[in-house]
Amino acid sequence: MNRQNLTPATPPSVLTQIAQLPDFSIDDLRALWIELNGSTSPNSNRAFLERRIAYGLQERAFRKVNQGLLERNAHRIDKLLATGKVSKTDRDIRPVPGTVITREYQGQMHRVVVGTDGQYEFQGRRYPTLSMIAREITGTRWSGPLFFGLKASAPVRKSK
Repeated sequence: MNRQNLTPATPPSVLTQIAQLPDFSIDDLRALWIELNGSTSPNSNRAFLERRIAYGLQERAFRKVNQGLLERNAHRIDKLLATGKVSKTDRDIRPVPGTVITREYQGQMHRVVVGTDGQYEFQGRRYPTLSMIAREITGTRWSGPLFFGLKASAPVRKSK
């Protein structure tokens, strides 16, 4: 399977803008910062400005609105306002699409990429859950979010 066909192409305009950042004067970088962020830069370091502006340009170009995430967040906010608490079942541990999750297990580094469709890519194959990947790696049943460190393990309870 050709990976290039699965990954959306970066619009040339964003690549071009980022590639041109080293040619900008520091004043031009500050002006671009203000355009992107609506305020003056907290730092005058050129490398800082270039990195953060590059991120801002990509964020603006590729930002997608995830309606499901917005609805889950609205539900969690309503519940928090009503009860003052967020239950453990309401905590969202799903990583953002494009996130690369790594885990070293038995001396070998394993790498998982979060897809835009909610699936996970591991060793060239797609999986619907992190738990399936954890089982593939270990040979035993695991909580995928726990195995990859996205969720803390429950504290050990002392017996009375």
